[in-house]
Order: sequence, then structure tokens, then C-alpha cells
Amino acid sequence: MKKKFLLLALVVIFSMILGACAPKTTEAPMETEAMTEETEAMTEETEVMTEEPMTEEAMTEEAMTEEVMTEEPMAEVTPGEELANAYDGMYSGTVVTMTGPFTDQDEVVFNDSVADFEAATGIDIQYEGTKEFEATINIRLDGGDFPDIVDYPQPGLLQYAVDQGYALDMEDLINPDWIKQNYSEAWQKLGTFEGPDGAYVAGIWARANGKSFVFYPKAKFDEYGYVVPTTWDEMMALTEQIAADGDTPWCIGIESGAATGWTMTDWIEDVLLRTAPASDYDAWVAGELPFDSPQINTVLDYIEQIWFNDDYVYGGREAIPTISFGDAPKPMFEDPPQCWFNRQGNFITTFFPEEAVPGVDYDFFYFPTITDVNGDQPVLGAGDIYGVFNDRPEVRAVIQYFSTADSLKVWVEQGGAILPHKDADLSWYVDPITRRVAETIANATTFRFDGSDLMPAAVGQGTFWKYMTDYVSGSITREEALQQIDASWPE
Repeated sequence: MKKKFLLLALVVIFSMILGACAPKTTEAPMETEAMTEETEAMTEETEVMTEEPMTEEAMTEEAMTEEVMTEEPMAEVTPGEELANAYDGMYSGTVVTMTGPFTDQDEVVFNDSVADFEAATGIDIQYEGTKEFEATINIRLDGGDFPDIVDYPQPGLLQYAVDQGYALDMEDLINPDWIKQNYSEAWQKLGTFEGPDGAYVAGIWARANGKSFVFYPKAKFDEYGYVVPTTWDEMMALTEQIAADGDTPWCIGIESGAATGWTMTDWIEDVLLRTAPASDYDAWVAGELPFDSPQINTVLDYIEQIWFNDDYVYGGREAIPTISFGDAPKPMFEDPPQCWFNRQGNFITTFFPEEAVPGVDYDFFYFPTITDVNGDQPVLGAGDIYGVFNDRPEVRAVIQYFSTADSLKVWVEQGGAILPHKDADLSWYVDPITRRVAETIANATTFRFDGSDLMPAAVGQGTFWKYMTDYVSGSITREEALQQIDASWPE
């Protein structure tokens, strides 16, 4: 299984985020001399072609060709007939079940995003969000309790469903030409999994996000005269300054139900991209570079400087495992702020107070580089991939709908989501924060998909999360944690 995810980590580049939104380039005009030579060559060729009249047979063949070419225009590529039927009301009154990790505000925004589709088609999309998703989904599938659609935040977890033959082939449910048209090659590869009978498209991608960002309460930040850091040393100097001023610099929480610990794994992945070549990152994701290696230990040296200093973290080190990742940034919005920095993905803005104005009350800066080994702006990212487990017309209609950018337009407009669909429109990013996130990703010198999401589920969503939590809580040592994770890697 190790090798199944190396390809995924290697192919992820920014073209998978906003490839369709980039302006099309045009070829530079030909030099006059070259154009003249080509024109003369074409003239000579025309003279040769007109030396002899066309035969009757050739004329007939040409006429037939013209007739075929002008018979009718090429058909428009669409997601599938079921989506059109749904808008015609053919599946009104039906129910499509979904499950995934969206809870709290994320679940609210998701339901807002599909509300217009439900109203237009009469299909009821029932999303069951749970914080125990990663721990329960495989048990549920093994028991034969198949939701119609499953929302996976980790490709590595979907691989289990593929291995067991549970996940259906998307090209049987969605027009394959539409998938090729509306997703970049990179996203298509990330949706292709190796099953018992060969590779197939087991998922389509929905929401994407970038993670290499530090959010801060801008209004108060400016009021206090703090300056946004652009290097790691400047960030650490500001951290020390805020602590010296009697305040707490960092808001950190890793509690997330059965997924507790993923926030720490994100930090490790981001810092690894700032201290070691991308090839080391890829080898680590593939299980070829051990956790208990000099590279990962160097990463943890940097992280401990912040996480294990009680003057730097809200509540101190012991509070980190008990604070929910969604609650962690909330003290930033108190008056005065109780903490100042929250390193997180752009989706975290959905957990900010509703009255907080992006670009005014809060902003972000790029998580600074430590070395330039991967250029001056490496970026970590992730996303949600949908798998289908039951084949009915209304399920096909819904998954075809999710293959269009319109399915998450509302989420984009509210902030906290970036779309991988080519039919997305940059004008939808009305939130300046999300638009800047997209621009930051566009300028990334190196882009890598979330490592724990790509690893085998037993590690990426299992021992990696668990032992990092134990390590942060102090119940085991760093060495014990890293060695336990290495020992858990599937053979």
C-alpha cells in the first residue's frame, strides 16, 4: 500500500486548484520574414495543387466530407442525464444519504450549499456529520451499512473501501468526458485508485484548501503596533515580544473526537517542507523515510520551541490536547485578545465569529519558511473526496451535481473553501481572505498534499494521530511516539 500514495504526493501541483481560472495564453506573432516564407510556400503548394483538375471521385469524396462536417454541431459535454432528469423533477421525493466529518459550522455551510439544488429537484440530501467519522466509517461499511455517498477528507481512508470492493466506479455514474473536462489531470490522478481488479476512478473531489497560513486578529494587531513577520526568525522574535508584553502568542488545539491529533500532523508536514527537500517529504509519506529519522526529529525540535513553552501557548502545553481545533482561535477575538496566532487551513474561518469582518477584524500571513530548500514559498494543502456506495438514479444525479462547481458556490462565497472544478469562477471568491489564499497557492514554489491523508489509514488516521497526541500530552516521550508509529506501518 505504501507505493499507492507516493504517486499521489508527487502529482499534486497547483494546477489542480485553479487550473481553469488561469487566463489562456496566446502564441506570440510570427516574425515577418518567417510569415513571408510560409506564405510563399503555401502559394507554391496551392499552385501545384491546382495544376491538375480534381477527379469526379475526389470531388464527391470532398463533398461528402463537407456534408459530414456541417451535419450538426458537436454535442455539449454534460455530467450525465440523471442530473438533467433531476432538474425536470423526475426524482422528487427521494432521499440521498451522506456521511462525513462535517460538523458544527461546516455542516451548516454544506447544507446551505445544497439547499438550492434540493429545492429545485425535490431530492433530500441527508448529511450525517460525525466527529467519529475516521474511527467508524470502515466498521460501518464492513457491516454492510452503506451510505449512498461518503465524504472523505483523507484519500488513504477511501483506499480501504476500494480494497474491499465497496466503492463504485465514478465513470459508471458520471459522464467520463465530463470528469476529464472539469478536473485537471492532477485531480483526476488523485481520484484514481488501484483496486483488486485494477485502477479505476473511485472518487471525485469537492472542497480543497490550503494549510500553510497563520491567522491573527488584524484590528488589534495593528492597534498594538505589531508587524507581520516574513521569516521564521521574525515570527519567533514576535512570539517572544508578545510573551514579554504579558500576552499569550499562540492559540493551539488538537482535539477533534476520533480525529484528535491531526492538527499536530499538519504542523509536522508544514515544517518538514521548510526544513527538508520535497523528495524527503514524498519518501516519508510512502513509508520509505522513518518517523524516527533525523529529518522528523529536526521538525519536532522547531515545533517544541512553540508548543512546549507554556508562555507561548494559550492554556499551556497541557491544554492543547483538550481544546478543539475549531475553538482554538476563538480567544483571538476577545478584547483584549487572549492569544494572537492560529496556524491552520483556510477552512478555519468558518469557525470565526459571524460578525468578524475578513481583512478588518482578522487576516493571515504565510507560515514562514525556515530554509529555502523547496523555494521561498512551499504550501501544504488537502481536500474532500466523495465516494459512492449505492447506485440509484437519484444518487447518480447528486454525485453528478457534486462534480460541478455550483455545488459548493455558496461555500466559496461565504469563505473557507477553494474549488478544484474547472467550471469555478474566480469572481465567486468575494471573501478577500479566501482569494488571497488562492493567490498564495498559485505562487507556491512547492505544493504537497497533506501527508497523513495520503498514508495508509492505519498510520495516517491511526497511529500518527494517536501517538502525536500522547507525545503532546506528555504521556510518552518523543522517541517512543516515533518508534511506535514506525512499528505500525503495514508491510
